[in-house]
Amino acid sequence: MSIGILKSPISLFKQFPTPITSTLHYLSLPTNLSLHQIKQLHARLITAGYDGDSHFTGQLLAALAQSQSTPFQYSLSILNSTQNPSLFAVNNLIRCFAKSESPHQALSLYSFMRKNAHFQPNNYTFPFLFQACSKFMGIIEGTQIQAHVIKLGFFVNVYIRNALIHLYFTSHETKHAKDLFDESPACRDLVTWNVMIAGYAKAGQIDNVEKMFDETPERDVISWSSLITGYVQNGYLEQALDSFKRMMDLQLSPNESILVMVLSACAQLGLIEKGRMIHSTIDSLNFPMTIHIQTGLIDMYAKCGYIEKARNLFNKMPIKDLSSWNVMICGLAIHGLAMEAIDLFEKFLTKGLTPVNVTFIGVLSACSKAGLVDKGCHYFKLMMEKYNIVPEMEHYGCMVDLLSRKGLVLEAIELVEKMSIPPDPVLWVTILGACRTHGLIKLGEEIGKKLIQLDPNHYGNYVQLSEIYAKSYKWEEVVRTRGMINGRNSKKIPGWSLIEAHGKIHQFVAGDREHDMSMEIYKMLDRINTRVLEAGYLPNVVQVLHDLEEEEKINVIKEHSERLAIAFGLLVIGSGKCIRIVKNLRVCGDCHEITKVISKVFEREIVVRDGSRFHHFKRGECSCQDYW
Repeated sequence: MSIGILKSPISLFKQFPTPITSTLHYLSLPTNLSLHQIKQLHARLITAGYDGDSHFTGQLLAALAQSQSTPFQYSLSILNSTQNPSLFAVNNLIRCFAKSESPHQALSLYSFMRKNAHFQPNNYTFPFLFQACSKFMGIIEGTQIQAHVIKLGFFVNVYIRNALIHLYFTSHETKHAKDLFDESPACRDLVTWNVMIAGYAKAGQIDNVEKMFDETPERDVISWSSLITGYVQNGYLEQALDSFKRMMDLQLSPNESILVMVLSACAQLGLIEKGRMIHSTIDSLNFPMTIHIQTGLIDMYAKCGYIEKARNLFNKMPIKDLSSWNVMICGLAIHGLAMEAIDLFEKFLTKGLTPVNVTFIGVLSACSKAGLVDKGCHYFKLMMEKYNIVPEMEHYGCMVDLLSRKGLVLEAIELVEKMSIPPDPVLWVTILGACRTHGLIKLGEEIGKKLIQLDPNHYGNYVQLSEIYAKSYKWEEVVRTRGMINGRNSKKIPGWSLIEAHGKIHQFVAGDREHDMSMEIYKMLDRINTRVLEAGYLPNVVQVLHDLEEEEKINVIKEHSERLAIAFGLLVIGSGKCIRIVKNLRVCGDCHEITKVISKVFEREIVVRDGSRFHHFKRGECSCQDYW
């Protein structure tokens, strides 16, 4: 008889009269018991007089080791109440310790075993020990245990070797992991290959991930999960989505990790068509709507421009965890819905939840995008004084952006100079941009020169200083500053714009003529320029740095990547439908202005997600209200 088929573990004791020891010793507990159920069962054993029985102790510890929650002291108390604990019980206590917040205790227990003649470790002992070492990066302790494994003759055990390979990867000893993998080809199973794929993925070695995946003799859903996770975590987002399609074509059912990862890839790329397809796949598979998947869907819809859909999903969630709230607050923030983000944060607090650093990044970002200086300063202070959260670079970034764009440049400089951590040069770039915007030319020159001293190989620093000089028409200084780039290893980050149409991703850069429809795109661009000029649009060429004639400057800005993407969208996306574009850099002032006019003249809603936020262009206006 197996307890696993019973509705409740407690019903086990209702089927037998006392004494029942001889019968129960043949039973094993199911592996999916909650901590509450385990404690109920433990209480029943105590009242029945079996709390000191070594078999039951082992079963309780085995159930604890496989539960989601493994309290350290409770696990230890169970073993201490046992008169003659078995090796099975001790192994499971080691496993409990390995999962707990006190993994070092697993090694202490192992040390006790080695000193006690009654206990000799077996092949089940060592995988748990290596798991404990992995948790606290204990490579020195792990290699000592490896010596014991060799001495005791267990080194040919595939489970032990798999756990050791995982420890090497966790400790960034990639070469040792590969050596261990190579030295015994006969001692491998599917888990071995999966550990190698996951280890290389964590190390960011995508070439080795792909090689290992291609060479593995068989693959399961974990193999695919490791591959897709590796792609997403290392920024190979399109490859992750392609791999997901390949996996689905093989009729394999995805696990939760895969679905969360591909939703993240869609969110980062802003690809709503693929995101909707994955949502449809989840529904068609009747996959359980876990908190992680629901949160992934909310994040995807928010970052793909569908904030209302994200909000509806969030409101319908029966149970929300901290990540759910954080994703929704941040989603509202990037859409410029500052007051809604703040209201949601206040609701979060009324529910007795405790914010973390990411929560405040969302709130401070919302304040920054709406210019809410007083509220931003209030929440920044609240974060430090009430919740004892030490500001990280992202928090300072939000505050510097908030103060700078409001013209409080000196206050922003003061904040940077008083930071508890060394400032990222990006903060000075933000302040430099504010100097340009607010006409603080002299201060901008000083900061620009300081930036170049801090990072002489960063291309953007020279561009920022050039823009300061260009605004004051100091063309000789522009040329001199640009000339300083020559001979350095600085690289310009190319601006690009993505647009998704009919299941394909189309990418454009400024002046792009590589697209298959390039001729039609430029014809549409000419048509756009004619119609917007008729509507009263005047090009703003202030940000064109070179000392060019006016007509040449206009030609430079009219081929920016987002304009090409918009022209393409007008050609291929059905009349009246929204055109959605993702841009890696912040949209320039002239492109922002012309997009407003295009939305009015062509009666199209255009949504642009740039490097900072969302812009919803409709009927000649933008959701950011020209504050970005």
